[in-house]
Amino acid sequence: MTQELKPDICIIGAGAAGRAAASAAAAFGVPVVLIKNGTLGHGGGMPAAALAVTAEHANIIRNAAHFGLKAARFGVDFTAVKAHVRDVANAVAPGAARQRLAGLGVRIIDGAARFLNARTVAAGDCTIAARRFVIATGSVPALPAIPGLADTPHLTSDTVFDLADCPRHLIVIGAGSTGLELAQTFRRLGAEVTVLEAATPLASDDPECAAIVLDALEREGISIHTGVAIAGMRRVLARVEIDIETPEGAQTIAGSHILVAAGRRPNVEALDLDAAGIRYEPHGIIVDRRLRSTNKRVYAIGDVTIGPKSTHIATFHAELVVRHALFRQHVGLDLHTIPTVTHTDPELAQVGYLEDEARAHTGAIRVLRSPYRENDRALLTEATDGHIKVITDRRGDILGATIVGAGAGEMIAAWTLAITQKLNIRAFAGLIVPYPAYGEVGKRAAMTYFMRGLTSNQVRRIIGWLRRLG
Repeated sequence: MTQELKPDICIIGAGAAGRAAASAAAAFGVPVVLIKNGTLGHGGGMPAAALAVTAEHANIIRNAAHFGLKAARFGVDFTAVKAHVRDVANAVAPGAARQRLAGLGVRIIDGAARFLNARTVAAGDCTIAARRFVIATGSVPALPAIPGLADTPHLTSDTVFDLADCPRHLIVIGAGSTGLELAQTFRRLGAEVTVLEAATPLASDDPECAAIVLDALEREGISIHTGVAIAGMRRVLARVEIDIETPEGAQTIAGSHILVAAGRRPNVEALDLDAAGIRYEPHGIIVDRRLRSTNKRVYAIGDVTIGPKSTHIATFHAELVVRHALFRQHVGLDLHTIPTVTHTDPELAQVGYLEDEARAHTGAIRVLRSPYRENDRALLTEATDGHIKVITDRRGDILGATIVGAGAGEMIAAWTLAITQKLNIRAFAGLIVPYPAYGEVGKRAAMTYFMRGLTSNQVRRIIGWLRRLG
């Protein structure tokens, strides 16, 4: 017998965005239904991070001699590495998440959701007629139209963690953030790695800073091919072969495994969005600045929407939606205030306008830089690759920041706050930074804004006049 539910909010999808929205709404005491089709997990985010940190430790041990240390008989036990990654992922405890949500009063329904009309969703043995719906079904790996791909064993960013052994030679298709993060991770765990990219690696990032990341990866032994067209692929006994067309001519690359990291697509096929009057495109559901779909009763958040995809963006979406749906607060999504991070080594983090964008938006700008090689903490850790690049207008108002180097993902938070609060570069120039810290790179960049004025003839005359006064 079908049960009819009439909650205040019905959330479809139990990933990071869905859980965040359900927890926030239930905390205010409103009736919430959460529909999940699968487990209450973190997708590939937590396993990927755990594997990357393990690979980072392996790299530290491998290079211990730089610090006068001897690491005898070092090796990677991939079985033990997998066990560690599994333990870290389990520590997030999907079961505990379910109990916590239930404790907040969230009604959890297992099953696939489908819109019956603009106001009703069916899932399991229930129909839900909620005041508001939130679609948070996330995304799945996008598989490009490559001849032979369907018949050739391949991995994606969701399945790569199921590997029993470290690949001998991993061929990565796609040089975006995910592809390069996984390429470096498996290289550090012992694999030979080749990356194939049809266009420009890290195309959405500052080219100058992205080049530093790419140079570091190539120095670690990762072969990166750009401007590549894949003509086909096949399995040959225990290996895979990929035929490519490059600016230098045709080549065939053989490896043990293929990882497809060519982006993600929204997970919407089973929702029957047309029945609810919800417009969507191949890249995601169309939403306004308040994250409402073309059906104003229905919001969409996280990876299922058009735009950048990450866990921190998804949870921020959830916050905005709850504020608007419950309290009618005036909220608006501004992509220029959302930081992005590529978790390679060195890290690449960015917020606000890139240099070309800022120049087109504002006209005259100032570009401030400070290199890691002049930072004492970077010298101590031998992490001197990289720099910070800050964009301001002529008055010194901060328009954007890109950091490439150690700790970039941590430091970008301060610049995100600065852009969100519309701060002037003076705020960073006057900042007291603990010593030694990577954060001093940002302060040094801020101080360069004032260097031009401090060396002017007028300033010199003022100093001379004050000197005569004693």
